[in-house]
Amino acid sequence: MANIKAGITLFSLGTAYLKGELDLEGVIRTAAQMGAEGYEIVASQMIPSYPYVSDEFVEFINEMERKYGIRPVCYSAQCDRGMLKDRDLTEDEMVSRAITDIISANKLGCTVMREQFLLGPNGLKRLAPYAEAYNVRVGIEIHNPDSPVTPIMMEYRKVIEESGSRYIGFIVDFGCFATKPNKPYWDRALAAGVPEELLQKAAQLRYDDVPQEEAFAIMGPYLGQYPALGGTLSSMYGFVQFRKSIEKELQGFREIMPYCFEMHGKCHYVDENLHEVSIPYEEIIPVIAQTDFDGFIVTEYEDEGGYGCIEQTSRHVAMMKKIIEECK
Repeated sequence: MANIKAGITLFSLGTAYLKGELDLEGVIRTAAQMGAEGYEIVASQMIPSYPYVSDEFVEFINEMERKYGIRPVCYSAQCDRGMLKDRDLTEDEMVSRAITDIISANKLGCTVMREQFLLGPNGLKRLAPYAEAYNVRVGIEIHNPDSPVTPIMMEYRKVIEESGSRYIGFIVDFGCFATKPNKPYWDRALAAGVPEELLQKAAQLRYDDVPQEEAFAIMGPYLGQYPALGGTLSSMYGFVQFRKSIEKELQGFREIMPYCFEMHGKCHYVDENLHEVSIPYEEIIPVIAQTDFDGFIVTEYEDEGGYGCIEQTSRHVAMMKKIIEECK
């Protein structure tokens, strides 16, 4: 039986933080008020001395725990392969930076670290002994348009299984299980004057697995009159794509559950009835509940539609707790 805990990645409140409406203490306080049992900290966004963690920052985090009762449970690292002007980082350089992140995660008391897929399978494998030494489980994020069954993620899975290490694995972002078009992109296209019937036609092409190039050819006669249609159609084949059925993806999810350290509860819009309109949580959470997963699902609100990050994040946490309780 799973022990699922509801958390928040502080990225969810990033708009209020970046606008200065909330400082870091305010973000942590708000997360606690929403009912989060722990939080993921986005290191490059919220740690002043990133990629290092100062003693002063550790004391600040400890003080936040004393005041609000929650602390970081996951360190969200950034694999900035393109940080140099003239070339990409080598694998050695990316591994070195990831080791620094592991040390920083340990200093903050985090036992899970989110790593990005720009660090390839072999690079992840090389992190295993360092992750074990610092007791930080490193999970590669599975993010849309990838899923647990796409070829690159199968390569990671092979490396993880062959390593025999309990310290390298996955963090699954639920956006990869989307079954309906993304509401913020859809709403923006409507606001830009794209007729809904054209958006529905574009969505059907995606549902029918029509190749992207062919889909653009079919919609070509309309793109000149409705420029926003092209961007929306492109998004349906990119980071917010969706599928008619996620049976295959959920089966792959079941198979990698022993290697999952945390989940990203992605949300783009949660309605007043506590329902994520594009991602079928009612199908996803029962899969986890039937395993022995012991960890956090952290709400990750993508503030693309201007619906209000505090309201949306709060709704998602409430939705998560409701579904988790129903699965018991």
